[in-house]
Amino acid sequence: MYAIIETGGKQVKVEEKEVIFVEKLEANEGDTVTFDKVLLVSGKSTKVGAPYVEGATVTAKVEKQGRGKKITIFKYKPKKHSASKMGHRQAYTKLTITAINAK
Repeated sequence: MYAIIETGGKQVKVEEKEVIFVEKLEANEGDTVTFDKVLLVSGKSTKVGAPYVEGATVTAKVEKQGRGKKITIFKYKPKKHSASKMGHRQAYTKLTITAINAK
């Protein structure tokens, strides 16, 4: 059984006991998070939402809050004496899917 949920402006395909990384959520480690924006649930039968499936939820446990690897952004304009170097680390939340509930 799998589901497609919407979180952080992205759509993520999830299955039970799967570990996923999503945009940072306001939750502490060990907390339980429930997603109610479920776009599709597939099992014995497939339910497609318009836009969301009514009564369907996905429950996950927060394993870790963290930040990804550093990426470097370098902008350069030739012949203008203009160069800028910046770095960025994206915050994430590591989740373990515990249950997919569909009626």
